[in-house]
This record gives sequence, C-alpha cells and structure tokens, in this order.
Amino acid sequence: MPDKPLSFSATCALLILMAEDREMSNPELKEKYGVTITGKERTTLNEGRFVTSRRTGRSFSHVLTDKGWHHASELVRDGISTPGTGFAAAAVKALVGNLQRHVVRSENSLAEIFGREEDLVPANTEERGAEPPAAEPTAAPIAIMKTSAAREPERPSDDIETMIRKAYAQLADKPNAWVSLTLLRPLLGDAPRAEVDATLRRMIGLPDVRLVPESNQKMLTDEDRNAAVVIGDQAKHLILIGA
Repeated sequence: MPDKPLSFSATCALLILMAEDREMSNPELKEKYGVTITGKERTTLNEGRFVTSRRTGRSFSHVLTDKGWHHASELVRDGISTPGTGFAAAAVKALVGNLQRHVVRSENSLAEIFGREEDLVPANTEERGAEPPAAEPTAAPIAIMKTSAAREPERPSDDIETMIRKAYAQLADKPNAWVSLTLLRPLLGDAPRAEVDATLRRMIGLPDVRLVPESNQKMLTDEDRNAAVVIGDQAKHLILIGA
C-alpha cells in the first residue's frame, strides 16, 4: 500500500534530519532551528518508518531511516510541493528542487553530500597533520584472504554478526583499523548477501561499529563497489569495529 503524502511540516522535519545527518534531540532542534518534532509530525514520520525516534530523558531524539533517505532523494529528484506563496516555502522548494543539479554533476548521493566530515576517511591523513584513523583501504594484504584460516568455514551456530566480527578481527592489522568490505565478504562463507547487508545496517547503530564510504571514489574498483553496503542512500566501503 503506497504511503500517504507527508504534510509540508513533516517533510521539512525530514529534510532537517537529512541535512544534519545525525540523531538530533528536540532540545537541539529547538535551539538550532526553533522547531521540535512532536505530535502529528513525529507520529506520521515514525509510523511511515521515515524516522526513528527514541526517548532520551524527558524528550525525544530522532534520526532518519534508510526509507527516510530514499524519500529525501525522491523529493530532490521529483521536486517538493509547498503550501502558500511565502518566501520560506519558496526557498525550500527552490533549494530542494535545484539540489538535483549538484547530485547529477558531482555523481554523489545525498548522504555523501550531507555526510559529516568525521564519518569520512581522509584520503591523505598525513597532509592533514592528523593521526591516521585507519589503515589505507588497500593496505590489507591480499594474502590474508588466501590463508587456510581465511578459508575455514564458519560454524553453523555462529550468527552473521559473529561471523562479521571474527572476519574483521582476522583482517585488522591493528586496533581500530579500517577494513575493506571487499576483503571481509569472502570470509563470510555462503552467508546470504541480503542477510549480511541487513546485519551491517543494524550494526552501524552499535556504539563500537562504524561504516563509512571510501573518501577517494576514484580509487574504487568494480569489486569495491559490488562489495559495498548501501545505508541511507550511501554506499559504505569500509568497516571499523572498536573495543
């Protein structure tokens, strides 16, 4: 059954969460934008599975779901209907409608455009003068995949998250290393692709797991693109599992 069209206020709430690309509490929304996601807007966005809300203290915090990101991309592609003729509504319509030009020109997804800098792996950390947060994506030796340990099938009792964690531990050459999904997927045996992707999408919400895109898209191979997991309209190529 098709979703009912969102109200303009619910659509604007969705767009704010898209632009912020993070969980935001109602007090934060109030302080930064002068609005809160409550009442009918929150109910509509939650029931439609565009936004996940959770109680934090006496308020609620909200984050965009995969479906929410997909709907945002549809709004950018198809345009947005706005009530009235005021400047505020016109500005929203103009910005959302013309954002598609940048999406097409840059060949980036909305999540890559609005992604927060800390969620991207710097292409050259030495030039930035920062401590490298990860091993280079291509630095993991291919020989790791060819070892007898890498070829050992997982025990049937292992769930997919456990398999992913074991594969990561096998590939990571140091704590908090970034590991390419291109190298990790072959170590998961015959685990169904759909179930692995669903597990990765769930794991990104865990405090010790991060999944990010490769910042230098030009260095991606076809294998890298095929191994990526799409989360929130963004292809993620690297995983980090911390302590």
